[in-house]
Amino acid sequence: MNDDSRSRIMSKVRGSCAGNEAAVIDQAREALGSAPSAALPHTDTCIAFMTNVLRNQGTLDVAPDRSAAVKMIAQYVYQHYRSHRLVAGNDPRLAAMPWRDGGVLPRFGELEAGEQIALSYAQWGVAETGATVFLSGKHNPSRNNFLPEHHVVLVDADSLLPDLETLWQRVNASMAQGDRPRGINCVAGPSSTGDIEGQIVYGAHGPRAWHVVLLGEVSAEQSDTARALHAGE
Repeated sequence: MNDDSRSRIMSKVRGSCAGNEAAVIDQAREALGSAPSAALPHTDTCIAFMTNVLRNQGTLDVAPDRSAAVKMIAQYVYQHYRSHRLVAGNDPRLAAMPWRDGGVLPRFGELEAGEQIALSYAQWGVAETGATVFLSGKHNPSRNNFLPEHHVVLVDADSLLPDLETLWQRVNASMAQGDRPRGINCVAGPSSTGDIEGQIVYGAHGPRAWHVVLLGEVSAEQSDTARALHAGE
């Protein structure tokens, strides 16, 4: 868009608002409502979230407790790098994990050159898109979400939300209490692009692998249903 086109568009926008009170504009905006959410693959929020994680080319583990989560993370890291080292944000919930149970050796901080795998704690998971949501800041650096080869995400099962509208309600409520993050990152799969001869390539401009560890009370039936829904596509 050139400067002339931009000027014409902005002139029309300003003209359409001229003479209208703010309350009138707000009323017209509210009358528009919101678009319906995308249909969930299952009525159970947890099943829908897991199904969409798999649809988004992510991999998934379900851990009943923190000790099991540490062991699963250790297994994932060793499987790909024959190591138990990783980088984790300074989130206190990550620092409190029983790392010795899995023999994991985390370094807490921001990802540095040459480090291949990072662990992040997601504040929420969104079933509608399968996204994991991060409130970035000193304890949760954004580079850990976007720069490693392998991005491992820990998310609590009781923090799963049905749709994006509910997410923004939670974000607004959190900010109203003074908890204002530096940024909000919604990650819904590994990095990918279709620009190269129309072929989907993973890891083109970010992580090429995205592994979600869902922590909490998730039944084997829920997990099996999500995997069956994904496999049946």
